[in-house]
Amino acid sequence: MSRPGPLSTVVTAVLGATLGGLLLWRVVRYRMQRKSLPSAQKADAPAEWASSSSPAPVEKAPERPPADAAASPAAARSRIPPPEELLEAQPVLVSSEEEWERLWPSLQKELSLYPVLGFDCEWVSTKGRTSSVSLLQMASYSGLCVLVRLVQFGADEQRFPLSLMEVLRDPRVLKVGVGCYEDGKRLTRDHGLPLGCTVDLRYLALRQRQVLSNGLSLKSLAADMLNVSLDKSLELRCSDWEAEQLSAEQMSYAARDAQVSIALFFHLLGLHSSAAGPAASYAQLAAPCQGLVDVPFKSRGGREGGGGAAAAGGGRREGEERRRRQRKPSCENPESGDQEVPDPRRNNRRKPLGVGYSARKSPLYDNCYLHAPDGQPLCTCDKKKAKWYLDKGIGELQSEEPFIVRLLFEPSGRPDSQQDYYLTAKENLCVVCGKEYSYIRKNIVPHEYRRHFPAEMKDHNSHDILLLCTACHAASNVHDCSLKQQLSEEFGAPQGCEEGVRLLEDSERRRVRSAARALLSAGDALPEQRRHELRGLVRSFLDQDLDQHLEISTEMLQEAAGLETRICNEAYTPHGLKVVRAHAERGLRGLIELERRWRQHFLSSMQPGHLPPLWAVDHNHKKFLLKYGTDLPIKLN
Repeated sequence: MSRPGPLSTVVTAVLGATLGGLLLWRVVRYRMQRKSLPSAQKADAPAEWASSSSPAPVEKAPERPPADAAASPAAARSRIPPPEELLEAQPVLVSSEEEWERLWPSLQKELSLYPVLGFDCEWVSTKGRTSSVSLLQMASYSGLCVLVRLVQFGADEQRFPLSLMEVLRDPRVLKVGVGCYEDGKRLTRDHGLPLGCTVDLRYLALRQRQVLSNGLSLKSLAADMLNVSLDKSLELRCSDWEAEQLSAEQMSYAARDAQVSIALFFHLLGLHSSAAGPAASYAQLAAPCQGLVDVPFKSRGGREGGGGAAAAGGGRREGEERRRRQRKPSCENPESGDQEVPDPRRNNRRKPLGVGYSARKSPLYDNCYLHAPDGQPLCTCDKKKAKWYLDKGIGELQSEEPFIVRLLFEPSGRPDSQQDYYLTAKENLCVVCGKEYSYIRKNIVPHEYRRHFPAEMKDHNSHDILLLCTACHAASNVHDCSLKQQLSEEFGAPQGCEEGVRLLEDSERRRVRSAARALLSAGDALPEQRRHELRGLVRSFLDQDLDQHLEISTEMLQEAAGLETRICNEAYTPHGLKVVRAHAERGLRGLIELERRWRQHFLSSMQPGHLPPLWAVDHNHKKFLLKYGTDLPIKLN
């Protein structure tokens, strides 16, 4: 066999070097292309990355370049995908600090374009007992959803990555969802993770009055506004979120809640998907949420959680926990914004907004007329009041249709002109949407303020009582909470904190009562050292001079077990009184300003389309100033 010549050797070497260089160039080029892809595509591409136990994916050469490789990367990343495309993004599971740090740069880039995250949490609940939060879901604008398995990081908050803690409490990144404020309280309690800058989507939905006839659960909002159906079966909601391996169904269920939340947020803000567009700053996203950031969703009566279909749910809401202690369900973990796990024996249809309100059973306006002895019209009134004058013999019937009663005595006052609000006939319908049934009275200036007004401003104030249907009434109450919060901050009149409650809980008396009850109920079942500690606590409270060696009697324990733990708050001043008092310092003009502010707030927030004729923001204000002057001594009630 002949040896190859010099020429053959040179040719072989050149070809080998060329092929090697070409292969190296393709590998480098592919890596560069992969780094430039949008983070949502990175999350989509390697299915292995979705598993917390899988190693980093092995990169393979693509068969063809990506379809949008020629498009501008910046323009592609700033495009808000439609909901159906957003929900197709596969979630990324994170179970360790290393996996989080590998994903964080992609999430950070997304937040630099749209600083908002769809947010939700899951946990295990069995026989009425809830464990700590097991899973944290965060979805960015493109649909990239991170599922953080908190229980696998350990119980010590120091083991969580610093970047994770910072993004959760970042005041320049909105966290949106249903019940996200309550989720944050659980995160802090269970893992020491503070959550800030939350916005409950139910508040934003209430500003879109075209959907107020439907429920406010996440499932209802998704169906009504995005035409997206969420699977909320008991098998998924009550599944084991602390399992060693989460199933594909569990991951999809958890991810969709967060992805739907951010899709709803963009829909409610009117940021619909487009081909490409500039990114939005925090200020642009937060502006429509003014007064709603870090505000717990309150139901009728001011309780956190929800009423009717707006009840906060999920085995995740504080109001839900109170119901759990009463009903003790065997298993629960419903969706954010839903009510407790439904009983299959009951009819579980969605309840419309305002279902907890009692509508009037009779019309408010009968449009009867009272006339002066000379026949001058004085005002309209209801038929019951008109008949009262007849029954007392101080009026006589002039007409049945319309019902007119002429008074037989000179009234104390007459209208200044026949163009007076109280002379106009009023329709029995919702002044906002025009619905002619299921309506109730609405106090435009809330009673907690009006009750402290001087008598001169409380007489004949039916101008500020209007009819609203139950749904619009519920929406108006939500908007009222926003103005109340503003007044609270402006005038140092807190609601619900220590200065704003009549009775305070005395922690020391509560500890003594709990100790006495434990001794009475458990008795000798308690360890000796614990019994000694509890007896010492009760003894020190009942009598400081009591002999330390004297045994505490059953009567003494029963006395301690019945202690009243609430004490009178001497610094208490009702919120409404404090606000009215601050305005009254400027005399009648100050109170007029407060009244005008509430009337204008109703017009701006509800935009009523069926107000009675002559209803006005400045109703009676000129009359008050002419009659009483600005120096009227203000006597608050």
